Amino acid sequence: MAADFPKSEIETLWAPWRVEYFKKEDRDSDFLSKAASATNDAEHLVITRRKNAFLMMNRYPYAVGHLMAVPYRKVAELSALGDNEITELWSLLVHAQNLLRHATRAQGFNVGINIGESAGAGVLDHLHVHIVPRWTGDTNFMPMLAETRTISEGLGGLYQKLIDTQNELEKEVRG
Repeated sequence: MAADFPKSEIETLWAPWRVEYFKKEDRDSDFLSKAASATNDAEHLVITRRKNAFLMMNRYPYAVGHLMAVPYRKVAELSALGDNEITELWSLLVHAQNLLRHATRAQGFNVGINIGESAGAGVLDHLHVHIVPRWTGDTNFMPMLAETRTISEGLGGLYQKLIDTQNELEKEVRG
């Protein structure tokens, strides 16, 4: 049906920032390692750091609030992770869900790991866990007809909202 729909009848939605992702020569395949060792968390969109893993925003999100839990150690396979890394990745996943429920009112989540090129891994040698918030009715006609996703909130604003939410939640825990 989409092929029969006249393109002249559709408004154009521009998302020029997405071209950075599609240009393979411009893509930084080592961005996870750089974020792991960075001292400027905001510049690398790192939200939380633990001893063996960290939580960061996805610069090219599938949905508003798309986060990634990443081990500091660069490994390609789950079997290469140590028990402490596995525990922290899982703990960061739970933390991410809590943050996103409070900051974006997420109603559900898609959680996944792409291992290997055939599974869609964009970074083959540094596995990471994707946490994608979802809302009832959040998918619409755009991806089907126009092969376009709409992201309703900017990275900078959402980053600050997540940091503020994290600080508020930590205050509640401390009493």
